[in-house]
Amino acid sequence: MTDDEKTESGPQDAHLVKTKQRERHVRKSRKKRETIRTVSRFFLTIALAAGLYYLAICPGWYLDKNAFSYVNSNIIEVSNNKIVPSYKILAILKKNDVPDLPIYLMKTHELKTQIRQLGPVENVYIRRYAFPARLQIIIKERLPVLTISPDLKSPPIAFFTDDDKLIGREYLPLSQDFHTILVLSYGNKGDDYTKWDKAKISEIRNIAKHIEEYSNEPVEYIDMRDPNDVFVKIATTSIRLGKLDNTLYERIARLPSVLPQVKLMNAKVKYVDLSWEKVNYLKLE
Repeated sequence: MTDDEKTESGPQDAHLVKTKQRERHVRKSRKKRETIRTVSRFFLTIALAAGLYYLAICPGWYLDKNAFSYVNSNIIEVSNNKIVPSYKILAILKKNDVPDLPIYLMKTHELKTQIRQLGPVENVYIRRYAFPARLQIIIKERLPVLTISPDLKSPPIAFFTDDDKLIGREYLPLSQDFHTILVLSYGNKGDDYTKWDKAKISEIRNIAKHIEEYSNEPVEYIDMRDPNDVFVKIATTSIRLGKLDNTLYERIARLPSVLPQVKLMNAKVKYVDLSWEKVNYLKLE
Protein backbone atom coordinates (compact mmCIF):
# COMPACT_ATOMS: atom_id res chain seq x y z
CA MET A 1 0.00 0.00 0.00
CA THR A 2 1.42 3.34 -1.02
CA ASP A 3 1.53 6.45 1.13
CA ASP A 4 -1.18 8.03 -1.01
CA GLU A 5 -3.53 5.07 -0.42
CA LYS A 6 -2.93 5.27 3.37
CA THR A 7 -3.65 8.97 3.35
CA GLU A 8 -6.97 8.48 1.50
CA SER A 9 -8.20 5.60 3.74
CA GLY A 10 -7.46 7.41 7.01
CA PRO A 11 -10.52 9.71 7.03
CA GLN A 12 -12.74 6.80 5.96
CA ASP A 13 -11.56 4.67 8.90
CA ALA A 14 -12.11 7.52 11.32
CA HIS A 15 -15.64 8.01 10.01
CA LEU A 16 -16.36 4.28 10.31
CA VAL A 17 -15.05 4.23 13.89
CA LYS A 18 -17.28 7.12 14.82
CA THR A 19 -20.28 5.40 13.21
CA LYS A 20 -19.60 2.21 15.14
CA GLN A 21 -19.25 4.19 18.34
CA ARG A 22 -22.58 5.92 17.77
CA GLU A 23 -24.24 2.58 17.04
CA ARG A 24 -22.82 1.11 20.26
CA HIS A 25 -24.04 4.16 22.17
CA VAL A 26 -27.52 3.84 20.69
CA ARG A 27 -27.62 0.13 21.51
CA LYS A 28 -26.52 0.80 25.09
CA SER A 29 -29.14 3.55 25.48
CA ARG A 30 -31.85 1.33 24.02
CA LYS A 31 -30.85 -1.54 26.28
CA LYS A 32 -30.85 0.78 29.28
CA ARG A 33 -34.36 2.04 28.45
CA GLU A 34 -35.58 -1.54 28.00
CA THR A 35 -34.12 -2.46 31.37
CA ILE A 36 -35.79 0.53 33.00
CA ARG A 37 -39.12 -0.37 31.33
CA THR A 38 -38.85 -4.00 32.47
CA VAL A 39 -38.07 -3.02 36.05
CA SER A 40 -40.85 -0.40 36.01
CA ARG A 41 -43.37 -2.93 34.70
CA PHE A 42 -42.30 -5.37 37.40
CA PHE A 43 -42.77 -2.91 40.24
CA LEU A 44 -45.97 -1.55 38.68
CA THR A 45 -47.37 -5.08 38.47
CA ILE A 46 -46.49 -5.69 42.11
CA ALA A 47 -48.05 -2.37 43.13
CA LEU A 48 -51.20 -3.09 41.10
CA ALA A 49 -51.51 -6.59 42.57
CA ALA A 50 -51.02 -5.23 46.08
CA GLY A 51 -53.60 -2.50 45.40
CA LEU A 52 -56.14 -4.99 44.09
CA TYR A 53 -55.56 -7.26 47.06
CA TYR A 54 -55.99 -4.40 49.49
CA LEU A 55 -59.08 -3.24 47.63
CA ALA A 56 -60.56 -6.73 47.81
CA ILE A 57 -60.10 -6.98 51.57
CA CYS A 58 -60.88 -3.34 52.28
CA PRO A 59 -63.49 -2.96 55.09
CA GLY A 60 -65.48 -0.66 52.80
CA TRP A 61 -66.73 -3.74 50.92
CA TYR A 62 -68.03 -5.51 54.02
CA LEU A 63 -71.13 -4.87 56.09
CA ASP A 64 -70.57 -4.18 59.75
CA LYS A 65 -71.02 -7.27 61.93
CA ASN A 66 -73.89 -5.51 63.74
CA ALA A 67 -75.52 -4.28 60.53
CA PHE A 68 -78.74 -6.24 61.13
CA SER A 69 -79.18 -4.88 64.64
CA TYR A 70 -80.47 -1.46 63.58
CA VAL A 71 -82.51 0.03 60.76
CA ASN A 72 -82.61 3.55 59.37
CA SER A 73 -78.97 3.95 60.29
CA ASN A 74 -75.91 4.66 58.17
CA ILE A 75 -75.76 0.95 57.27
CA ILE A 76 -79.36 -0.24 56.79
CA GLU A 77 -81.96 2.18 55.44
CA VAL A 78 -85.64 1.22 55.07
CA SER A 79 -87.77 3.53 52.95
CA ASN A 80 -91.30 3.89 51.53
CA ASN A 81 -92.89 1.83 54.33
CA LYS A 82 -96.02 3.69 55.46
CA ILE A 83 -97.91 0.63 56.71
CA VAL A 84 -95.26 -1.87 57.78
CA PRO A 85 -93.37 -0.55 60.81
CA SER A 86 -89.59 -0.66 60.56
CA TYR A 87 -89.31 -2.85 63.65
CA LYS A 88 -91.02 -5.71 61.78
CA ILE A 89 -88.40 -5.50 59.05
CA LEU A 90 -85.70 -5.35 61.72
CA ALA A 91 -87.09 -8.55 63.25
CA ILE A 92 -86.62 -10.28 59.88
CA LEU A 93 -83.08 -8.94 59.50
CA LYS A 94 -82.12 -10.26 62.92
CA LYS A 95 -83.04 -13.79 61.83
CA ASN A 96 -80.25 -13.63 59.22
CA ASP A 97 -76.48 -13.64 59.61
CA VAL A 98 -74.54 -10.71 58.26
CA PRO A 99 -72.65 -12.19 55.26
CA ASP A 100 -68.87 -12.35 55.61
CA LEU A 101 -68.15 -11.44 52.01
CA PRO A 102 -67.93 -8.29 49.90
CA ILE A 103 -71.18 -6.40 49.37
CA TYR A 104 -71.04 -6.98 45.60
CA LEU A 105 -71.14 -10.76 46.23
CA MET A 106 -73.99 -10.59 48.74
CA LYS A 107 -77.19 -12.39 47.69
CA THR A 108 -80.41 -10.57 48.59
CA HIS A 109 -83.05 -12.94 47.18
CA GLU A 110 -83.72 -14.75 50.46
CA LEU A 111 -84.00 -11.47 52.35
CA LYS A 112 -86.50 -10.15 49.80
CA THR A 113 -88.56 -13.33 50.06
CA GLN A 114 -88.77 -13.03 53.85
CA ILE A 115 -89.84 -9.38 53.77
CA ARG A 116 -92.46 -10.09 51.08
CA GLN A 117 -94.16 -12.45 53.52
CA LEU A 118 -95.35 -9.42 55.49
CA GLY A 119 -99.01 -8.92 54.52
CA PRO A 120 -98.97 -5.31 53.31
CA VAL A 121 -95.74 -5.77 51.30
CA GLU A 122 -96.25 -6.17 47.56
CA ASN A 123 -92.59 -6.10 46.53
CA VAL A 124 -89.10 -5.33 47.86
CA TYR A 125 -86.08 -3.76 46.20
CA ILE A 126 -82.65 -3.94 47.84
CA ARG A 127 -79.81 -1.72 46.66
CA ARG A 128 -76.22 -2.41 47.65
CA TYR A 129 -73.63 0.31 48.14
CA ALA A 130 -69.96 0.28 49.08
CA PHE A 131 -67.51 2.56 50.89
CA PRO A 132 -69.01 2.23 53.37
CA ALA A 133 -70.90 -1.01 52.71
CA ARG A 134 -74.61 -0.47 53.26
CA LEU A 135 -78.07 -1.58 52.12
CA GLN A 136 -81.12 0.39 51.11
CA ILE A 137 -84.36 -1.59 51.46
CA ILE A 138 -87.17 -0.04 49.42
CA ILE A 139 -90.66 -1.31 50.25
CA LYS A 140 -93.57 -1.29 47.79
CA GLU A 141 -96.77 -1.67 49.78
CA ARG A 142 -100.26 -2.66 48.75
CA LEU A 143 -102.81 0.15 48.62
CA PRO A 144 -105.55 0.04 51.31
CA VAL A 145 -109.05 0.64 49.89
CA LEU A 146 -111.52 -0.61 52.56
CA THR A 147 -111.27 -0.45 56.34
CA ILE A 148 -113.47 -2.65 58.51
CA SER A 149 -114.97 -1.68 61.86
CA PRO A 150 -117.79 -3.28 63.93
CA ASP A 151 -119.36 0.12 64.66
CA LEU A 152 -118.70 3.83 64.47
CA LYS A 153 -117.36 4.01 68.02
CA SER A 154 -114.70 1.37 67.47
CA PRO A 155 -111.46 1.86 65.53
CA PRO A 156 -110.88 -0.23 62.38
CA ILE A 157 -109.89 -3.83 63.01
CA ALA A 158 -108.79 -4.81 59.48
CA PHE A 159 -108.48 -3.51 55.95
CA PHE A 160 -108.59 -4.73 52.37
CA THR A 161 -106.03 -3.70 49.75
CA ASP A 162 -106.56 -2.91 46.07
CA ASP A 163 -105.57 -6.49 45.21
CA ASP A 164 -108.27 -7.81 47.61
CA LYS A 165 -105.90 -8.96 50.36
CA LEU A 166 -107.23 -8.82 53.92
CA ILE A 167 -104.76 -7.35 56.45
CA GLY A 168 -105.27 -7.64 60.21
CA ARG A 169 -105.17 -5.09 63.02
CA GLU A 170 -101.43 -5.51 63.63
CA TYR A 171 -100.85 -2.97 60.84
CA LEU A 172 -103.44 -0.49 62.10
CA PRO A 173 -104.08 2.38 62.45
CA LEU A 174 -103.33 3.45 58.91
CA SER A 175 -101.61 6.69 58.06
CA GLN A 176 -103.93 9.58 57.20
CA ASP A 177 -102.24 9.60 53.80
CA PHE A 178 -104.54 6.73 52.81
CA HIS A 179 -108.14 7.42 51.82
CA THR A 180 -110.24 4.31 52.40
CA ILE A 181 -113.92 3.45 52.47
CA LEU A 182 -115.08 2.65 56.00
CA VAL A 183 -117.31 -0.45 56.05
CA LEU A 184 -119.21 -1.48 59.17
CA SER A 185 -119.31 -5.24 59.63
CA TYR A 186 -119.53 -7.47 62.70
CA GLY A 187 -117.53 -10.17 60.96
CA ASN A 188 -119.91 -13.01 61.78
CA LYS A 189 -122.84 -14.90 60.31
CA GLY A 190 -124.20 -13.23 57.18
CA ASP A 191 -121.77 -10.29 57.12
CA ASP A 192 -118.49 -12.15 57.70
CA TYR A 193 -115.98 -9.91 55.94
CA THR A 194 -113.26 -12.56 56.27
CA LYS A 195 -115.09 -14.51 53.55
CA TRP A 196 -115.43 -11.61 51.12
CA ASP A 197 -113.91 -12.39 47.74
CA LYS A 198 -112.66 -10.23 44.91
CA ALA A 199 -116.18 -9.76 43.49
CA LYS A 200 -117.52 -8.60 46.86
CA ILE A 201 -114.74 -6.06 47.36
CA SER A 202 -115.27 -4.76 43.83
CA GLU A 203 -119.02 -4.43 44.46
CA ILE A 204 -118.51 -2.37 47.62
CA ARG A 205 -116.09 -0.06 45.87
CA ASN A 206 -118.50 0.38 42.96
CA ILE A 207 -121.35 1.24 45.34
CA ALA A 208 -119.25 3.99 46.92
CA LYS A 209 -118.14 5.24 43.51
CA HIS A 210 -121.70 5.46 42.12
CA ILE A 211 -123.09 7.16 45.21
CA GLU A 212 -120.32 9.76 45.16
CA GLU A 213 -120.94 10.41 41.47
CA TYR A 214 -124.72 10.83 41.85
CA SER A 215 -124.61 12.76 45.14
CA ASN A 216 -121.44 14.81 44.58
CA GLU A 217 -120.54 14.00 48.19
CA PRO A 218 -117.93 11.63 49.62
CA VAL A 219 -119.11 8.43 51.28
CA GLU A 220 -118.48 8.52 55.02
CA TYR A 221 -119.17 4.84 55.60
CA ILE A 222 -121.15 1.84 54.34
CA ASP A 223 -123.12 -0.12 56.93
CA MET A 224 -123.20 -3.80 55.92
CA ARG A 225 -123.89 -5.31 59.33
CA ASP A 226 -127.17 -6.53 57.89
CA PRO A 227 -126.38 -7.76 54.35
CA ASN A 228 -130.09 -7.59 53.45
CA ASP A 229 -130.47 -4.00 54.58
CA VAL A 230 -127.42 -1.94 53.61
CA PHE A 231 -127.05 1.77 54.48
CA VAL A 232 -124.62 4.35 53.12
CA LYS A 233 -123.81 7.60 54.92
CA ILE A 234 -122.96 10.82 53.09
CA ALA A 235 -122.76 14.33 54.52
CA THR A 236 -126.34 15.29 53.68
CA THR A 237 -128.08 12.15 54.92
CA SER A 238 -128.09 8.38 55.19
CA ILE A 239 -129.18 6.29 52.22
CA ARG A 240 -130.97 3.00 52.63
CA LEU A 241 -130.09 0.64 49.78
CA GLY A 242 -131.66 -2.50 51.19
CA LYS A 243 -130.65 -5.64 49.29
CA LEU A 244 -127.75 -5.47 46.85
CA ASP A 245 -129.66 -6.98 43.94
CA ASN A 246 -129.57 -6.42 40.18
CA THR A 247 -131.61 -3.18 40.50
CA LEU A 248 -129.07 -1.59 42.85
CA TYR A 249 -127.44 0.86 40.45
CA GLU A 250 -130.80 1.87 38.94
CA ARG A 251 -131.95 2.79 42.44
CA ILE A 252 -128.76 4.72 43.17
CA ALA A 253 -129.30 6.68 39.94
CA ARG A 254 -132.43 8.21 41.52
CA LEU A 255 -130.33 10.12 44.07
CA PRO A 256 -130.09 13.41 42.11
CA SER A 257 -133.90 13.71 42.15
CA VAL A 258 -134.20 12.95 45.87
CA LEU A 259 -131.34 14.84 47.56
CA PRO A 260 -132.67 18.34 46.72
CA GLN A 261 -135.85 17.45 48.60
CA VAL A 262 -133.80 16.48 51.65
CA LYS A 263 -132.07 19.84 51.68
CA LEU A 264 -135.41 21.69 51.43
CA MET A 265 -137.08 19.75 54.25
CA ASN A 266 -137.69 21.61 57.49
CA ALA A 267 -137.92 18.37 59.40
CA LYS A 268 -134.84 16.24 60.05
CA VAL A 269 -134.53 13.34 57.61
CA LYS A 270 -133.32 10.05 59.08
CA TYR A 271 -132.55 8.48 55.73
CA VAL A 272 -133.46 8.37 52.06
CA ASP A 273 -135.06 5.03 51.30
CA LEU A 274 -133.96 3.64 47.94
CA SER A 275 -134.64 0.03 48.87
CA TRP A 276 -137.80 -0.11 46.73
CA GLU A 277 -137.52 -0.88 43.06
CA LYS A 278 -139.56 2.06 41.73
CA VAL A 279 -140.52 4.11 44.78
CA ASN A 280 -138.31 6.16 47.06
CA TYR A 281 -139.28 8.14 50.10
CA LEU A 282 -137.80 10.12 52.98
CA LYS A 283 -137.80 8.62 56.44
CA LEU A 284 -138.15 11.34 59.08
CA GLU A 285 -136.78 11.09 62.59
